[in-house]
Amino acid sequence: MTAAPRIILHNDNTEILERMLAKAVPEAVVKTCQNYSGLPDLIERFDPDVVYSIRFAGTPEFPSSALFGQKGPRWLAIGGAGTDHLGQWDPKVTTVTNAAGVAADMMAEYVFGGLLQFTLDLPGLQADKSARVWKARQMVPLKEKTLLIIGLGHTGRAIAHRAQAFGMTVLGTRARPQQMDNVDEVYAAEELMALLPRADFIAVCCPLLPSTKGIIGAGQIAAMRPGVVIADVSRGGVIDQTELVVGLRNGPIKSAVLDVFETEPLPADHPLWSMENVIISPHCSSVYDGWEEASFSLFLENLNRWTGGVALRNVVDPALGY
Repeated sequence: MTAAPRIILHNDNTEILERMLAKAVPEAVVKTCQNYSGLPDLIERFDPDVVYSIRFAGTPEFPSSALFGQKGPRWLAIGGAGTDHLGQWDPKVTTVTNAAGVAADMMAEYVFGGLLQFTLDLPGLQADKSARVWKARQMVPLKEKTLLIIGLGHTGRAIAHRAQAFGMTVLGTRARPQQMDNVDEVYAAEELMALLPRADFIAVCCPLLPSTKGIIGAGQIAAMRPGVVIADVSRGGVIDQTELVVGLRNGPIKSAVLDVFETEPLPADHPLWSMENVIISPHCSSVYDGWEEASFSLFLENLNRWTGGVALRNVVDPALGY
């Protein structure tokens, strides 16, 4: 490609991205958009080659139809890992890439931070401290416990790496099972029901697809081991939230670490807010100081590939969702 690329940067704050792009590709013709509503008109007027987009204001109003319309870009680079907010697209018309892997280590730390919150009973320790009570208690070790990871993508593999360091037995599911580092046993996604009774801890980190929507429902929760702790860093909708509440109230789920929800923000009157055995975070397990720069660095590497006619990294198959 010889002509200067025409690029739209779509985020609620594009200053860092503009500086990085100007330094790396000064010849690029660049427009910016800091909201959802203005993107369709900008695409129509500017006719971009490439759009770099971050889902910064939720899914419902995301302007995916404009991105895949007649004037849409040939390449859409998503700044996060998930692409469920895009719907379906024709990969022969539009190439979509994501930033999967950029936040995997941070999300794995989040998962274990949540699990340790409950195994060490940090809320109880803090309550005792506030009450100035010296009360003997036992810690619950992670060593020799079993962790089931649903989805062995970048995040799942990062979780597995840390789990092995804790001395855990690691089970995992993926669409195409094959032996993987740090995972003791790998199974097809269809074998999930047989694995649930074996798990002391469950980490959910698969994409939201028609095949994964509601894969943790009433039947799966009933099959879980009593006292299980579950962490969800996938997407809202993978776990049936209504059934999760039932499982937290009546068992077998002891506690949950939740970063994603079916409706975001989580409504103020939702019962999850009042449950002491639940940690709630506002879909931020992947957000850390420097994540935007890391994501955009991957984009710039891909932009160099794209202008040079080299195959892009992290191309998403719309049929698979990753």
